[in-house]
Amino acid sequence: MNIINIEHIAKVYKVGSEEVHALRDVSLKINRNEYVAIMGPSGSGKSTLMNMLGCLDTPTSGIYDFKSVSVSEMTDNELARIRNKEIGFVFQTFNLLARSDAVHNVELPLIYAGVSTSERRERAKQALLDVGLGDRMHHKPNELSGGQRQRVAIARALVTNPAIILADEPTGNLDSKTGEEIMALFHEIHEKGNTIILVTHEEYIAEHALRIIRLKDGLIEKDEVVEKRYIPKSKASFV
Repeated sequence: MNIINIEHIAKVYKVGSEEVHALRDVSLKINRNEYVAIMGPSGSGKSTLMNMLGCLDTPTSGIYDFKSVSVSEMTDNELARIRNKEIGFVFQTFNLLARSDAVHNVELPLIYAGVSTSERRERAKQALLDVGLGDRMHHKPNELSGGQRQRVAIARALVTNPAIILADEPTGNLDSKTGEEIMALFHEIHEKGNTIILVTHEEYIAEHALRIIRLKDGLIEKDEVVEKRYIPKSKASFV
C-alpha cells in the first residue's frame, strides 16, 4: 500500500529577483514498511524534499497524495494533524525542551493532540522503555548523553504511533559508536513494521536502508533497492 505518492513535484523559491529551483520534477512512491534513505550533496534538494514529505512545505507544482489524500487540498488544521499524528520527526539537533524531563519531552505531541494527562504519561513512559531509557525518564537533556537525547527524540517520534518516521541526519551530532547504536535502534523499529524515511549525506548511514534515492540538482538521479544492506551485528546497548 502506498503511503506517499508524489508526481512531478517542483519547488521554486524566489530570492530577490532570481528564482531558485530546489526541486525540478520529482516523482516517487513509498510503501508501508519501507526503509528509504534520501541522499544528495548540499543543494541537491534533499532537505526541500524532506520538508515536502513531512508536510512542512508545499510544492510550487505537482501532486502529493498522503495515504491517498491530496495534500494540496488539505486545510491548515488537517496538515497540522498529519504532522502531529501521522509523521514522527527525528532531527539532528534533537529539538528537546531544555527545562523538561524526558517524559514531558516525549508526551508533547500527545498534549497537542488533546490526550488526557494519565494516558499520555503512560504512553510516554512506554515509548521511553521501548528505546531503552526506562532509568532516565526524569532526567533533563543536560543530564543525558548525546545518544540518550536522540533516544528521547525517537521516543517522542514514536509516541503517536505514526505512519512514518522521518529522520533528518539523525546521527549528525553523534560520534560513530553512538551513531551506530542509533542506527541499530532504527533497524529494530523498522523490524516492528514502521516505515522509515532517512535523510542523510553519509553513505554508511544510507546503507542501513533497503532503498536509496539519490538527488542531484533537484532531480532524482538514481532510485535503487539495496542489494547488500548493512545490518547491525548486535542490538543497541542502550547506555
